[in-house]
Amino acid sequence: MNNVMRVGIAGLGTVGASVIRLLRRQSEALRARTGRQIEVVAVSARDRKLDRRIDLEGLEWFDDPVRMAETAEIDLFVELMGGDEGAARKSVEAALLRGKGVVTANKALLAKHGMALAALAESSKAPLAFEASVAGGIPIVKTLREGLAGNRIERVYGILNGTCNYILSRMEEEGLSFEECLKEAQRLGYAEADPTFDIGGFDTAHKLSILTSLAFGTQVDAQAIHIEGIQSITLADLESAEELGYRIKLLGVAQRTPSGIEQRVHPTMVPLSSSIAQVMGVTNAVTVDADAVKELTLVGPGAGGDATASAVVADIADVAKGIRSAPFGLPVASLAKPGHPEMREHQGGYYVRLSVEDRPGAAAAIATRLAERKISLESIMQKAPGASRHGGKPGEPVPVVLITYATTEASIREALDAAMGDGYIAAKPQVIRIERE
Repeated sequence: MNNVMRVGIAGLGTVGASVIRLLRRQSEALRARTGRQIEVVAVSARDRKLDRRIDLEGLEWFDDPVRMAETAEIDLFVELMGGDEGAARKSVEAALLRGKGVVTANKALLAKHGMALAALAESSKAPLAFEASVAGGIPIVKTLREGLAGNRIERVYGILNGTCNYILSRMEEEGLSFEECLKEAQRLGYAEADPTFDIGGFDTAHKLSILTSLAFGTQVDAQAIHIEGIQSITLADLESAEELGYRIKLLGVAQRTPSGIEQRVHPTMVPLSSSIAQVMGVTNAVTVDADAVKELTLVGPGAGGDATASAVVADIADVAKGIRSAPFGLPVASLAKPGHPEMREHQGGYYVRLSVEDRPGAAAAIATRLAERKISLESIMQKAPGASRHGGKPGEPVPVVLITYATTEASIREALDAAMGDGYIAAKPQVIRIERE
């Protein structure tokens, strides 16, 4: 093994620049830990003139990242460009085809092409590492793939998007509307100008698809994930959740069921006493339920230059040490299909907020519809018109909040559809699933 590992980095944004700084700052420590000198020798980015506040003198510049991936001047290709097609995909494939190791933080690329890239890495006997693709600085990929190899995992779930967690935290803590918090998140750089990918749950789904494969030995299948975003969450929901002993988080959840691995992303009510309920702001958290360790929760920064660079450099160090793991824990041929359990089969408790017409017989009619589907109620909270801190006036429909015991998604949806048809519910019900400890 050569005593020097030459690294080429494609993408010199916040993370790419932080990786170069960290490699330089920890140069001696990394050499001592890996037995090799790790040197960045080449870079590629769109704009040569942009001031990145790092010294690039002496590094070979490539306008085309694919050419950098192909050159014999580097041993390891680090992809930090983003995107599931184009230059990112082509350059990673080019590096793997030539037997070069690849380190990437690109969850979108892995969610879409992870199986093909893992197979290519296997055939070329090249490492493919992606710790930074999920939950930033939290070492969840290594934990699932290696640290918990002796466990049977039943469920993995977490807060995987800092933007959504920031918005929900600000709404709850300061009584601000969703729209106000989103604007503030955009001003601070936590949310993009078009925030749909984050607030719609798609970013969380990409990350969840990777965790599912690692946890359950299945093929990456982002198309199998049920996805809901946080756009419908109101201050009334957050207020009711607190009164009932819950907090609302956008969670990605994967768990074993009799019909396969259920994968879902949606706003979720979690008990205030749970570890994950305490995670506020842009912080991420992942909880693993397994037979030997029982419950394990990892909490840390889910984004940011230094945090993500920490995960990238950890992968670079593993490659330098010669560590070779199957990218998703098992050879691609051994990965099973995750199955596609229908959300209608999902079983659990539900929070239901209704706007009920203040007329005789309304409560009895709604109770009848629930009883017809054998839905039992854990609690009922009814407020006088205008009692909520966030809206409502006397004479308007009455806000009613129900917490159900475990039932199926199909049953709760059918009962609410029937109740709507009876004419006693003035607006579309708000339904939020409950994830218990």
